[in-house]
Amino acid sequence: METKYIFVTGGVVSSLGKGIISSSIARLLKARGYRVTIQKFDPYINIDPGTLNPYEHGECYVTVDGHEADLDLGHYERFTDIRTTRANNVTTGRIYQSVIDKERRGDYLGKTVQIVPHITDEIKRNVKALGHTGDYDFIITEIGGTVGDIESLPFIESVRQLRWELGDNCLCVHLTYVPYIAAAKELKTKPTQHSVKQLQEVGIQPDILVLRTEKHISPEMRRKIALFCNVSPDSVIQSIDVSTIYEVPVKMHEQHLDELILRKCGIPVEGEPDMKQWAQFLEKLHGATEEINIGLVGKYVELPDAYKSINESLLQASIYNDRRLKLHFIHSEKLTEADVEEKLSGMDGVIIAPGFGQRGIEGKFVALKWCREHDVPTFGICLGMQCMVIEFARNVLGLQDANSTEMDPSTPHNVIDLMDDQKSIHNMGGTMRLGAYECDLVPGSTPAKAYGSTRVSERHRHRFEFNSDYRERFEKAGMKCVGENPATHLVEIVEIPEKRWFVGTQYHPEYSSTVLNPNPLFLDFIKAAIKYNAEKAAK
Repeated sequence: METKYIFVTGGVVSSLGKGIISSSIARLLKARGYRVTIQKFDPYINIDPGTLNPYEHGECYVTVDGHEADLDLGHYERFTDIRTTRANNVTTGRIYQSVIDKERRGDYLGKTVQIVPHITDEIKRNVKALGHTGDYDFIITEIGGTVGDIESLPFIESVRQLRWELGDNCLCVHLTYVPYIAAAKELKTKPTQHSVKQLQEVGIQPDILVLRTEKHISPEMRRKIALFCNVSPDSVIQSIDVSTIYEVPVKMHEQHLDELILRKCGIPVEGEPDMKQWAQFLEKLHGATEEINIGLVGKYVELPDAYKSINESLLQASIYNDRRLKLHFIHSEKLTEADVEEKLSGMDGVIIAPGFGQRGIEGKFVALKWCREHDVPTFGICLGMQCMVIEFARNVLGLQDANSTEMDPSTPHNVIDLMDDQKSIHNMGGTMRLGAYECDLVPGSTPAKAYGSTRVSERHRHRFEFNSDYRERFEKAGMKCVGENPATHLVEIVEIPEKRWFVGTQYHPEYSSTVLNPNPLFLDFIKAAIKYNAEKAAK
């Protein structure tokens, strides 16, 4: 069949959950046997979110091919088990950079370069590029921002043009907000009407409306919205607040959203989507009553989206271990020797979060020392792993001034350092190791047992590495290097085998954890935390 294109736009306010709706549509279509992928178009001028502060944008997600992407791509992968790439996330910055590069090369033959047609043509080229591969039946394109934003206009104009060019192979799903006014005790449809009108003014008539709401929207109100927005009544779907985002695909299917999309694309509706595994996950999620307490030590804890993939990986691993996750965010800047016991003693396991820079680093050392000495299951990720190495060097190897050259370029004991071939590169991101790399695991080590394999492939996002000049000293003192890159022999995983569970990974295992295939390391970490909890209770 010809590739079908679904555009998801948002109105009224941002953060309504376009990514979750896009992911839910993809999940349902994939469960019906269709080949699906999702792409996100972000209207900001940054080339990618790699240089954005997490306070600005939340987590920076990394694809297998090393592209730094919007956190919505994490939702896409967690919901669908699709592996995204650079082609799945495009920013205004990348569009303009491409057009300007073409202009400099003379590709436009001296013509005046304009928003229409040159920028819009570049956007359309990116939208259709995945379709030209022939690998997909459906391509879902989420347009970032809110209809009416100046930044989004070139993308919306491109969607308008594509609707004419693609004809019946294209439809638009518009997500909007129906607020509940508590004082009046009623839902208000006017913001939705205005949002659709804005979309119509730029030449796009939505095919399906998804109404984000805290309260149930009556059939009468849905008919009213349909009438004012030129949409058929059965194409007005409500997305009411639910206890977990993983219920959204089920709620959408209950309202026949997937069937609606197929019919509007001229595809016969046959049978039901195979959501058996998904339903089993939700059953376990709702059935879990015993809590597991995990502490996450990081410097962005007031913004949970900064650690979105870690949070979701811990949740998935807890559910598969029949536990309800109770995640405690512990600010590493505020953690000291004086209060570490008070803050960590109730934890069944501790995650030392990734990040960049000096801020909050000393609190991570404090947490690691306490966890190591009290034998609490501990998982260090990226910078968290590097902090494990530095803390061990200082307090076990006796190298008091040990550090990373990221924090102290003149440290006499550079246990974490840039590799020689990186030191001459000054472009931000140029020294980064990004994307999936293979890792060989020592047989019998905790990671090898968890994965059930001695070779894995996981994604990286870091600049500094374990300095192998110190490897022998670490191993003699009890911190083993149990994972390394087979091509470069760079150390990827450290472990203290005598401890209950004390593992640090240079890579980010959270990027590959999905609802139906949780990452084995997270599963094993939660298992160790449950065992530790039981041991404490038995005392």
